[in-house]
Amino acid sequence: MTTTLDRVAQPAVALRPARLSLTPKTALAGRLDGAWWPYSRDLEAELPALAATLDETWGRITRVSVNPSRWPVIPRKVAVAGHLLHVGWFTEQDPDKLILLSYTVGRWDLLVIPPETEPGGGGRGGGGGGRAR
Repeated sequence: MTTTLDRVAQPAVALRPARLSLTPKTALAGRLDGAWWPYSRDLEAELPALAATLDETWGRITRVSVNPSRWPVIPRKVAVAGHLLHVGWFTEQDPDKLILLSYTVGRWDLLVIPPETEPGGGGRGGGGGGRAR
């Protein structure tokens, strides 16, 4: 008897909206392009919603880099809306930043608000987020 595993078909998972605030297009854009407030420190669970939100604004996100000091598990690839997002890490990278790369537009740096931060905390990023502007 032979068993075949269907690795393509996976149950649909509802994504929570990304908590994200983007910097307006001014002279400051490019130094810090916005702030992201993930719900957890699980990149595999958090990156699909972030990439889906930013794909609409910035084009397809192809790579992400993080500092491993803030993320307990760093997957090499994450499935995102029909493509794979490559994830890398650098210890030299600012631990509070997430760097996103796209073939179409370039690079963006997002401040990462720790998921443990209480709503309305008034810290950098305004304590809330919402959807990309």
